[in-house]
Amino acid sequence: MDPTSTPSPKSPIKGWQFSWGGWLDNRHGEWWLLAQLLLIAATLFPAWPAPGSWGYAWPLPLALAGVLLLLVGLALAAQAFWRLGPSLTPLPDPKPGAALVTTGAYGRCRHPLYQAVLLCELGVALALGSLFHLGLFFALAAVLGGKARREERFLVPLHPEYVSYRRSTPAILPGLPWLDWRS
Repeated sequence: MDPTSTPSPKSPIKGWQFSWGGWLDNRHGEWWLLAQLLLIAATLFPAWPAPGSWGYAWPLPLALAGVLLLLVGLALAAQAFWRLGPSLTPLPDPKPGAALVTTGAYGRCRHPLYQAVLLCELGVALALGSLFHLGLFFALAAVLGGKARREERFLVPLHPEYVSYRRSTPAILPGLPWLDWRS
């Protein structure tokens, strides 16, 4: 590097542990991320079956409730992104040396980004009146539940205080066994 040049800003993805080998052998949970991204991308598909094909128009209050859920999910995602800061990684394996965040959105649940993604997906399903998108919601719930469980297996040895945090704070959605395990 030229000593007279200014250093480039830090890459926001520095420390995310991505590697070609990881995509092949899932060493940092890359397959969980891939499944999540594919399901989120599938949200761009049109509603199926189209609500009009049922012989009636999709009720406007349900469509508006879906849009509201989508907007709430986006706001919650922004709040969780902001709170996590440099500890953020899309992979389920925590960044080495990352701080444990338990306040703000993380005081409400242990995985607020996953909660926000699920609220967005449910909002899209309601807004469109789509059984396909409702199926995406359930598939995404299964993937995010598994991804969160893998993440927690690595958080416990890194942060001993995680055990009490896990015991007192819902995982993703309170009261749903696959999305709220406290032990």
